[in-house]
Amino acid sequence: MATRRPTQHRFCSHLAGVAATFLLAALHAPLTLAQEQPPPWLSCGPSPVSGNYTENSIYQANINRLSATLPKNASSSTVLYATDRVGSIPDVVYAHALCRGDANASACESCVATAFLGAQQGCPLFKDVMIFYDLCQLRFSNRNFFLDNDYIVDTYILQGSQAVSTPADAFDAAVRLLVNATADYTAENSSKRFGTGEEGFDNSNPKIYALSQCTPDRTVDTCRTCLSTIIGQLPNYFNGRNGGGVFGVWCNFRYEVYPFFSGGSLLQLPELVATPPAPAPPATRRQDKSRNKTAIVLPIVMPIAGVLLAITVTCFWRRRRSAAESFPPYSISSDGIQSADMLILDLSTLRVATEDFAESKMLGKGGFGIVYKGVLPDGQEIAVKRLCQSSRQGIGELKSELVLVAKLHHKNLVRLIGVCLQDNEKILAYEYMPNRSLDTILFDSERNRELDWGKRFNIINGVARGLQYLHEDSQLKIVHRDLKASNILLDFDYVPKISDFGLAKIFGEDQSKYVTLRVAGTYGYMAPEYAMRGQYSIKSDVFSFGVLVLEIVTGRRNSGSFNTEQDVDLLNLVWEHWTRGNVIELFDPSWNDHPPIEQMLKCIHIGLLCVQRKPAARPTMSWVSIMLSSSTVRLPSLSRQDFFMQEVTANDSSISATRPGASGCTDNSVEMSCNEASVTELLPR
Repeated sequence: MATRRPTQHRFCSHLAGVAATFLLAALHAPLTLAQEQPPPWLSCGPSPVSGNYTENSIYQANINRLSATLPKNASSSTVLYATDRVGSIPDVVYAHALCRGDANASACESCVATAFLGAQQGCPLFKDVMIFYDLCQLRFSNRNFFLDNDYIVDTYILQGSQAVSTPADAFDAAVRLLVNATADYTAENSSKRFGTGEEGFDNSNPKIYALSQCTPDRTVDTCRTCLSTIIGQLPNYFNGRNGGGVFGVWCNFRYEVYPFFSGGSLLQLPELVATPPAPAPPATRRQDKSRNKTAIVLPIVMPIAGVLLAITVTCFWRRRRSAAESFPPYSISSDGIQSADMLILDLSTLRVATEDFAESKMLGKGGFGIVYKGVLPDGQEIAVKRLCQSSRQGIGELKSELVLVAKLHHKNLVRLIGVCLQDNEKILAYEYMPNRSLDTILFDSERNRELDWGKRFNIINGVARGLQYLHEDSQLKIVHRDLKASNILLDFDYVPKISDFGLAKIFGEDQSKYVTLRVAGTYGYMAPEYAMRGQYSIKSDVFSFGVLVLEIVTGRRNSGSFNTEQDVDLLNLVWEHWTRGNVIELFDPSWNDHPPIEQMLKCIHIGLLCVQRKPAARPTMSWVSIMLSSSTVRLPSLSRQDFFMQEVTANDSSISATRPGASGCTDNSVEMSCNEASVTELLPR
């Protein structure tokens, strides 16, 4: 077995001391240890503010309590993963354990139990410890690291000490292909979020083997993004190395030139030829132009010859486009739209598709304009959004927005198909959703029976994943600003799709909130800091999501306090019943079966967490996804002082908002018309 030289990110060995830890955290620089060591691989104090505990303290007793239960919990789980929290502040201990997907239950339990001993022996009295073995990993901390979403911080890099004897460029390209293909398999084809792969190479290294894994509570998109992020470290640390890996809290990968995992490979790639291509004949003038265009990619693909490889690379990397591609510069020219993977639709085509925008084809009407159902010449059904003529959004700004939306690819976001900007028309064509918008079913006393609890829970999960993609997993941090039931579209299988990005805003990389003088949105869904002070952030969307969750569980619309006929809005109604212990009385009475009460109560709890008064107190959408999918994570407690008592009124002149159910597009009502087609601000990253 080849020896390894470990590298650590934002942490140092306990031998380096607390001072070095703070220095590394400030510099954000990796630290390479000179000595070679086999597993276990330890990180003492990944968080520089965690500190130490004392012998025989309550904190140590809590660690011992976890060591008695977590190994068994992890090994008895079908996905070999367990999380827990013991004690209360300041002695609370958070922990999780993950075993490798090819381990059996007995080996998993033994490895996690050993990890507890190894962590306390290797990092004595450290409150925050990460430890990695071949078959398992463990972390415990006094800090709630479940809220972390930075996949590079708190990682351990294992770097091969031997250089490959074959041409390094060819070997590195083969490793990238295998590791990325294995990561794709892990994210999309394994309930354990675990994958292994092998790839033939050459005589000196007949095969390359790879393994990747995410914690099984990660969504497909989060797992893919996490792996994509740490695999991005390959050029920095592994060029020409015969093996290595990156081990993180939420995902990891490793590759070697020998089989280091049990069982056969789940993914097998064909053998790659490492011989360089034959010299090409002198190029013609036209070929010279083509060569200039492809010069950037030649260093990557030149060592890997043959049509078979080209097909393989294309297949695997197309699947990763939504998570790993970088966005081109935005353009407001017509060419900019044509390069955004959209159809440029002729007005005549849309007139035929909608029978000249016939009233019988109308699907809905709102402040933005009217939506029609249409059928393109190839038979594809579309939803045609015809923006009102009085919209203040200019053509150039709309084009920029379209380039943005066309680059968002997620199964829980509605797909933009085409655009028409002709004869002063501004028309968008989206994929058609046969079940229309969520509000048309949820708040309909006849149709709401279509949404049993299983469908509703899947809708909550899907919207959470879509928002998480916008906030955290896409290349740009995007705030929707108008999340509501009418902007959640449902396909044939009731899969939710977030729609209407007319109010969406892009955040800069180092900014946490913005302030706008023009508040636009929908009463009942707007966060208090946005409605009252114009401050918005990703936590504004979290607030709207919380309102939506409460609406889905109760089947009641949150009208907001502008409705004088309703003394108590939905948020305060749910809170009052929650504190009295009778919130079950608010569950949608349309259910005749016996829904899972515990799961429904969890959703109410999450909804109330999301509508807390202070933005910082609301969870991120990645943490919401964890709470929804995990049966072991304990939800934070709720207190009345953190809860938002809705006070927004309709006569607040500082608010330009769309009331639920508002429709029509008029020229003489600026505040209430065309609101949902406002300008998207594009900011450089």
